[in-house]
Amino acid sequence: MSRRIIFLLIISALPPANLQAGVSQEQLAAQVRSEFLHAWSGYKKYAWGHDDLKPLSKSYHDWYAEPLLMTPVDALDTMILMGLKDEANHTREYIAKNLSFDKDVYVQNFEVTIRLLGGLLSSYQLTGDKRLLHLAEDLGNRLLPVFDSPTGLPYRYVNLKTGKVRGNITNPAEAGTLLIEFGTLARLTHRPVFYDRAKRALADIYKRRSPIGLVGTWINVETGAWTDTDSHISGAIDSYYEYLLKCWLLFRDEDCHGMWLDSIGAINKFLADEVRTDAGLELWFGHAEMNTGKRAATTYGALDAFFPAALALSGDLDRARRLQESSFKMWIKHDIEPEEINYRTMEIVSPGYPLRPEIIESTYYLYHYASIGSPGLPTLIKRPDGTVSSSAAYLQMGQTMFEDFVKYCRTDEGYAALKSVVTKEKSDSMQSFLFAETFKYFYLLFASPKTLNFDKVIFNTEAHPIRRSP
Repeated sequence: MSRRIIFLLIISALPPANLQAGVSQEQLAAQVRSEFLHAWSGYKKYAWGHDDLKPLSKSYHDWYAEPLLMTPVDALDTMILMGLKDEANHTREYIAKNLSFDKDVYVQNFEVTIRLLGGLLSSYQLTGDKRLLHLAEDLGNRLLPVFDSPTGLPYRYVNLKTGKVRGNITNPAEAGTLLIEFGTLARLTHRPVFYDRAKRALADIYKRRSPIGLVGTWINVETGAWTDTDSHISGAIDSYYEYLLKCWLLFRDEDCHGMWLDSIGAINKFLADEVRTDAGLELWFGHAEMNTGKRAATTYGALDAFFPAALALSGDLDRARRLQESSFKMWIKHDIEPEEINYRTMEIVSPGYPLRPEIIESTYYLYHYASIGSPGLPTLIKRPDGTVSSSAAYLQMGQTMFEDFVKYCRTDEGYAALKSVVTKEKSDSMQSFLFAETFKYFYLLFASPKTLNFDKVIFNTEAHPIRRSP
């Protein structure tokens, strides 16, 4: 039976053991750790002190005129979870002594918040090193001016030295993916201004939803008017929905809970799309016009693949399982996922693969819930020669993706994005989220559950674990 069939059918083609080829979970976790170190070694060799490694040219890339140590900050909590004590200690010392935000550069508030502010806060909680908290507070102070708009929605860019802002057209993801980080900073510094400003922005996007409960893709922060009314769960909107749910769970904020419940109802009504195929009824999520709910596009991609994790976290394990099957179908079509497909035709819309982690994140979440026997997930999946446990099925899924990932993206000195999943031609790019998210979720999928107590943390959208409120 071909691998290019959906998850429930692929299980029947796999061997009876929990994992293929007799590889144990412990061995897979060790392999992930080894590959993390391979990529990290390449970064240290050719890009130390800079933001990202360019793995093909063996050089470096900085986001701005001066580096902000994106990769070290993003990678630190993953090192800690992997037990790489020497590397983690060395990296933490380097960050504490060399990272400065006193720079005359305009930075993208969203990316700096999820990568740097989130990474510093998570690593502070894991180490207790107050130097990291002091860096986080300094960064938070420098980012606060973004909220000084007529609506309270944040501008996209801020100058870290002068506080000047620019970029008055933003999107729900960039405006609404700030409360985990700013709220945690408020809690740790006892300065509620951080929580209040970020929550206002999140709520303001919600207040501007359409009469049928959907949000658009782009909005003017000065007028509050939508400039693009395309609605979906993909990039530019995705993590807005994620943070409505997670901020309820992290802070026990009932306002966020209510906003999530209203939003998920509209998502399931207008964006969910069932497609009948020879294999059965598949679940996808497409695009719709925010005011009418009319189907606008039947595209789904690597960024959308975070949604099974969100659905699982919300308790909707049936939809989570079904959507994960669809995401995996997208992956195995070319042995690695493209950035976007037309799920009605399974044709590629955007062929690149930037080393994204979202499908791995969802596999980890579903494995967790299958392992603890959550209602909504089958305990056993039937196959011609017997049965396999649901949790083992997600391990097999993860193993397939990890082997494909190594096969097609590994380079002599790191990992490279793909220009096309069809040709497998590589691109000279290795963003920091490879360390923060992709390797972390692969590792947590295979490592002992004792590595991190899933129920005691909430991951920000960059996979930095933040402790839940007691």
